[in-house]
Amino acid sequence: MQTSQQHRSTAIHMLHHQPMQEIDPYSSPHFQILENSVCPDTGSQGKNVSFQTNKEEYFTLESTPVNDGFIACDSPSAVSDLSNRSPFSPQGSHSYSSDHHHFSDTTSGSPVSGCSGVDDGNDLKYKLRELEVSLLGPESDIVDSRYCCYKSDMPRWTEKQIAEMIPKLNLKDVLIRCAQAISEEDMYAAANCMEVLGHMVSVSGEPMERLGAYMLEGLRARLERSGSMIYKTLKCEVPTSEELMTYMSILYRICPYWKFAYLSSNVVIREALLNEPRVHIIDFQIAQGTQWVPLIQHLACQPGGPPLIRITGVDDTQSNHARGGGLHIVGKRLSEVAAKYNVRFEFNAAAMSGCEVELENLRIQPGEAIAVTFPFVLHHMPDESVSTENHRDRLLRLVKSLSPKVMTLVEQESNTNTSSFYSRFVESVDYYTAMFESIDAGCPRDDTQRISAEMHCVARDIVNMIACEDAERVERHELLGKWRSRLMMAGFTPCPFGPSGIGEIRNMLKDYNENYRVEQIDGALYLGWKKRALATSSAWRCAAY
Repeated sequence: MQTSQQHRSTAIHMLHHQPMQEIDPYSSPHFQILENSVCPDTGSQGKNVSFQTNKEEYFTLESTPVNDGFIACDSPSAVSDLSNRSPFSPQGSHSYSSDHHHFSDTTSGSPVSGCSGVDDGNDLKYKLRELEVSLLGPESDIVDSRYCCYKSDMPRWTEKQIAEMIPKLNLKDVLIRCAQAISEEDMYAAANCMEVLGHMVSVSGEPMERLGAYMLEGLRARLERSGSMIYKTLKCEVPTSEELMTYMSILYRICPYWKFAYLSSNVVIREALLNEPRVHIIDFQIAQGTQWVPLIQHLACQPGGPPLIRITGVDDTQSNHARGGGLHIVGKRLSEVAAKYNVRFEFNAAAMSGCEVELENLRIQPGEAIAVTFPFVLHHMPDESVSTENHRDRLLRLVKSLSPKVMTLVEQESNTNTSSFYSRFVESVDYYTAMFESIDAGCPRDDTQRISAEMHCVARDIVNMIACEDAERVERHELLGKWRSRLMMAGFTPCPFGPSGIGEIRNMLKDYNENYRVEQIDGALYLGWKKRALATSSAWRCAAY
């Protein structure tokens, strides 16, 4: 099968690397806005929608017009490394009892099941089979559904037949049925589903149609390769730094996920470092560094005068591209902010992936009060299911050895790390349905820049999660319950958020759609869209504190 994918680039993961320019600071009574300066960069059940055939056009990524800001790609060719990063014993689809995929239903008082609207695919299989027989006739029974690949001489649905079927089908169900067929190596059924899906999805349509377009590309990419070499498939034009910054600015402006991450972390860190004469902040995904602008402002005003502030920023080549230069840009900007407020400041650049960080890269000095933050990045570190090196737990042990005053962790609330392909596909449909609905609420549907932002900052992660296995799959989300187990085994204990911090988060959310919700559960903060939790923020201390 051939596919032409238009969004395979070194685009940065949706949930970090926020642009430094043209971003409003998050709202907080404790933070002053710098004059002439930049400020911080910081699911629900997807409703079932029937998609009709009376649209002017349907297209997936491979048929998207080149105009309107879209970037055309070559057909499958030489392998290029696109997956060095982007946003959990095997847990499959098991949900820990302390996790909250979904918020409580305030009307009924009962939680919503994670996949209550999705069956196991068998009902849809029979529905599609009935439609196939009615359209193609009983002779289609001669097809061996266990073929490992479909053959061109097999009976194929015509455009007219597909048009007749689409009003009777639900896009979400067809996506899940297609994934089930692939997991069962029923390639003929998968090919038919993909043929139908190609007429139901659109990168400029409703949220489920847009998500479906990227899910379909992921399914196609999965079939292009076998084994561990899946996904490194296409050579594609990379957006310029300026373009990528623009895309991320759009998502930052219309979604609160980054502000939630940075504000919730700063609330805890500023309390832990209050009145310390020497502080050292270690950021494992420094991006543009603007998370630390309001914190520098706050610490500059503390009683007794400002402390000496050192910031270590961990980086990688993809951040470098998005920023348009190395970490010296971040250091220079933060140094200028610190000078404005008469704060002694030092910046330590650790230009490497988190997997490469060792103790000597952090340049710890005696007498420092240390705070560590992992903003939407620790799920990229391979764990014991991927590598014997287990960088995920290694980094946690490394941080524990520093005896930090506080460590913050912000992650997607999704269960895809060790799940089987089919289980994580169903989970991803549920998760990203809520995310795409939330994006849709913040920007006009026909906004071409928003389309490009989704394509370059979100779609790549979706495709990686669907198409890749083993070390090439870098999108490996864990639920907070599993993170909690990891952290406690590493020697950390929870540090609950105080009421003032929760109040600041809720005030920030007033600038966004009313369907965003934040709840505190077991000391951690859950940010969600409607009833679906999408991100969690938690704080941790060493057990000795």
